[in-house]
Amino acid sequence: MDTLAARQQMVDQQIRTWEVLDPRVLDALARVPREDFVPTSYRDLAFADTELPIGSGQSMLAPKIQGRILQAMGVNPTDCALEIGTGSGYLCACLSLLCASTHSIDIHPELTASATTNLRAAPKARVRLETRDAFDVAPLGEYDVVAVTGSLPIYDARFERCLRVGGRLFAVVGSAPVMEAILVRRVDHDEWIRESLFETVIDPLVNATAAQGFVF
Repeated sequence: MDTLAARQQMVDQQIRTWEVLDPRVLDALARVPREDFVPTSYRDLAFADTELPIGSGQSMLAPKIQGRILQAMGVNPTDCALEIGTGSGYLCACLSLLCASTHSIDIHPELTASATTNLRAAPKARVRLETRDAFDVAPLGEYDVVAVTGSLPIYDARFERCLRVGGRLFAVVGSAPVMEAILVRRVDHDEWIRESLFETVIDPLVNATAAQGFVF
């Protein structure tokens, strides 16, 4: 496979056509070798328009979703970023090319370890990885952008409180078959605004509060 050509085709035919047009985002997605962030057995599908299993019951998001996440947050070169759900390390590698610093956490130590290895394929990516539960009581810190890469069946305000004033949070909220991707902006110390972006379905974040089922 000509990986450079396949990567560019992914950007042009999948990501651009899903209204991802920010040149900095497209450049980051073209520069990071996605093929080195997927398990070897799935390498032939690295550029496919689909989620891919990465172990520990987790999946790597489809390229177009990752592109929309990066674009929606409007990442600036001076921003400090937090990713919740490291997975393979691909999205945080791209994110780190767009901002000043990137911190990524994952509850699975084996994914943190594999992401550490995968990130060697993108030497210009600078990411601080940490194994921890995003729902534990320890504070997450303060950031300009926060990307939650697993869905929240019920919206959890703890993540928006990590934002500095002017900061942006990407999250997917709801339950299958329809979930809503949203962007939350912190406009003041005690005020946030929410914008609906698109509909999608992704796996829930580990330990996220489950939606209550109907009781008859």
